[in-house]
Amino acid sequence: MGGERRSRSSEAFYGRRHGKSLRFAQQRKIEQLLPALAVDLARPQSDLAALFDRPVSQVFLEIGFGGGEHLLAEIQRFPHVGFIGVEPFVNGIAKLLSALEDDRPANLRLYDDDATRLLDWLPDASVSRIDLLYPDPWPKKKHWKRRFVNPANLDRFARVLQSGGQFRFASDIGHYVNWTLLECRRHAAFEWLADSAADWTTAYDGWQGTRYEAKALREGRQPAYLTFRRTDHEKG
Repeated sequence: MGGERRSRSSEAFYGRRHGKSLRFAQQRKIEQLLPALAVDLARPQSDLAALFDRPVSQVFLEIGFGGGEHLLAEIQRFPHVGFIGVEPFVNGIAKLLSALEDDRPANLRLYDDDATRLLDWLPDASVSRIDLLYPDPWPKKKHWKRRFVNPANLDRFARVLQSGGQFRFASDIGHYVNWTLLECRRHAAFEWLADSAADWTTAYDGWQGTRYEAKALREGRQPAYLTFRRTDHEKG
């Protein structure tokens, strides 16, 4: 699954790789289903559509899908879109695979390691949408450099996104929302799609939420939903 696994360093963008021990059934799902769904970075791929078991019109990428609630809803909502879900947390992979039961969706592929490796492997202009939903906010200032939204990763997004493609970011942490706005507005390749406050306080079309969002709402935090478009021109 992608060749040699990169060991986690103190600069990784994700936190733990393991939570509580997996149940026998969860471990069996990983052993049985993950190899068939995994993206293999050792095999160059010039046409992402060839990854999937059915014809797809475009490819969406979700980075850090957690328990997979949003990703599973989207693969059913858009059966002719190919989805690549990235999640290095083993328990998240297990939760999603358990929800699949014995099904193997023809429009789903998974990657269980560092998302930057996958981004560097993807062909230019090969993805129509990137979702980064409720990422780890790394709230301590000394850890801000580990936030996934940064100039280097926005360069990666700009390379793999098609012209007019979208980067969607959702979070309930106000500082990280502001951080993302500033980083994207500084980047020449991204245009914020918002005309009023309702544009970033209203959930995305067809949105079914995530467990992280449900927790935020229970605790009284207001989520924000940002959408940026990949442009072909530099900002003047």
